[in-house]
Amino acid sequence: MPTRNTRFFSYFLSCLLFLLSLSSCDALPAALNTGTATPTSSETPLNVWTKAANGIEIRTEDWKSPGNNEDRVTILRLDPQHIHLSIGYQPQFPVSLNEWMKQTHALAVINGGYFDDKNQPTGLLIANGQAHGSSYQGFGGMLAVNAQGHLELRSLHDQPYNPDNEQIQQATQSSPMLVLNGQRTSFNANAASERRTVAAQDKQGRLLLIVSPKEAFSLDELADLLISSDLSIQTALNLDGGASTGMYLRAGNQNVTIDSVTTLPIVIIIK
Repeated sequence: MPTRNTRFFSYFLSCLLFLLSLSSCDALPAALNTGTATPTSSETPLNVWTKAANGIEIRTEDWKSPGNNEDRVTILRLDPQHIHLSIGYQPQFPVSLNEWMKQTHALAVINGGYFDDKNQPTGLLIANGQAHGSSYQGFGGMLAVNAQGHLELRSLHDQPYNPDNEQIQQATQSSPMLVLNGQRTSFNANAASERRTVAAQDKQGRLLLIVSPKEAFSLDELADLLISSDLSIQTALNLDGGASTGMYLRAGNQNVTIDSVTTLPIVIIIK
């Protein structure tokens, strides 16, 4: 018959083997797991601005449309005085957002305006002073940086692009304008829900880059959600969505990875 010490030793050995088996799988209790997790957009506190870097804040929010479509959106708020915005364009070699980050060593990268099946911009694109394509006339909008480093987001219906009088160094165009002068716009657009990307400016002049990665909102719903938010949006432009929608951020302890489905010839780069 086993002694009391032998029974105790057998019980102790069984417990030790059980704990060792747990350590090889995800079931290991948090108190015993000494690994550290990399912060992602899903770990950013909801409805709270978190500083990622000088001039860059991040926030996540759960948005729900009147039709009960919902998504967790990621918002970057950028102070134009502390960031440098440029447009990346490589039609011959479109790459993933992850590869764009590696190539540019950026703090953040997000998809830009529309492009066709030959990776040419459907509107005007200016990358580091080099212009490609031609400007939309009477519709759409433009995110641009001029020779003095001033950033603006504007309606091309209200303020058409004039190459004779403007010295723009960076620009991407898209459509439609969703918000103008703090009011949502009217537009003819497909009601289908899609992945969405938005560039906006608030009433303090800060740039907002907003991504909804699920096929949750139509453009009408998106415009209504922008207006009903507490983001104080003055102007907002819909960027290329669907398979193009994506955002990467690597700044401070913030790490956002929302990948586009397709490779991208056009991106907005933040340094």
